[in-house]
Amino acid sequence: MKSLSGALVDWYRAVKRDLPWRRTRDPYAIWVSEIMLQQTRVAVVVPYWERWMERFPSAAALAGAELDDVLAAWSGLGYYGRARNLHRGAREVVARYAGRLPDTAGELRSLPGVGRYTAGAIASMAYGRREPLVDGNVARVLARLFAVEEDVKSATGQKRLWQLAGDLVPADTPGDFNQALMELGATVCTPAAPRCPACPLVAHCLARQAGREGELPRMPGRMRDADKPVLRAAAAWIERGGRFLLARRTPEGLFGGLWELPQAASRAQLARILAGFGLAWRSPAIPVHRHRQVLSHRRLAIDVYAAAAAGRLVGVRRAGPYERAAWHSPASLAGLGLAAASRAVVERYREQDGWSKARQPSRSSPRGTRRSSKG
Repeated sequence: MKSLSGALVDWYRAVKRDLPWRRTRDPYAIWVSEIMLQQTRVAVVVPYWERWMERFPSAAALAGAELDDVLAAWSGLGYYGRARNLHRGAREVVARYAGRLPDTAGELRSLPGVGRYTAGAIASMAYGRREPLVDGNVARVLARLFAVEEDVKSATGQKRLWQLAGDLVPADTPGDFNQALMELGATVCTPAAPRCPACPLVAHCLARQAGREGELPRMPGRMRDADKPVLRAAAAWIERGGRFLLARRTPEGLFGGLWELPQAASRAQLARILAGFGLAWRSPAIPVHRHRQVLSHRRLAIDVYAAAAAGRLVGVRRAGPYERAAWHSPASLAGLGLAAASRAVVERYREQDGWSKARQPSRSSPRGTRRSSKG
């Protein structure tokens, strides 16, 4: 085990990618990077992380920010529950730990959104603790290296992988070793066509020796897009004076804290929500736009109805799933945490120079998002 770990760390130090969060041992900076990297490609994360650290350079700075500003900075990364948990977690760090993340995995796991993997990453990389971690890349490397037969996402498979990771992580270089496992999975031991000749552990790999690197790891079948349940909604496009109406969801649940076009399961229910904001609205029978989007565990089918509304908007008042509503211009969207579906609708509106030129309902090209169950 020791020779295997040493060979992997030596390889990592020689070939590792130069990523900005690898140039620091600041636990807050590492925490942010690990949350951003969940279900998101490294190339996408780098500019977001750099902008985030400039805007919120410490847990105290993040804790003092408004949720709207936090979600706006996160906008485009998806899975906004991660941003909400970072915000909540920063406030707990300030309240409970004087602004500095705790240095043990157990205490780290008490923070919102910090599970076993993230706690192990922060504890090992920032504090040099001998803590293992297992993510998708690490699971693939270990499953091939030790010919793990269990489904890597099953309880039995996870127990086996965490045991292996814990046995392997060295006491003297736990942070580099954990990053080396992830680097190997991301750049060499890839899901398809692994580059076995370039692997520093090829001599130890049981899957390679048996010619089974293409069979392992064993994974559960992925749900086909066509089999995913459809979340249908009717959305209102209401304009006044060059601005249109957006509503912000309450912080909890799917899409919590995000702004979006007001929407509900039916036009009648949507009209009742708008009445709660002081607006009398009657939708036309035909939508001006149909947005379709595939998420990880569901599909979105949002029909957009454009019509005027009478009445005076009550800006701060809970109605349905929303805690407030406000008029926004297209130019103001950069400062909002705006749901991806509503952003796509606004982009289509701009492309068409308004809905008046749309003779028939249009449909968005299906857009897939990264796979996650979180909003």
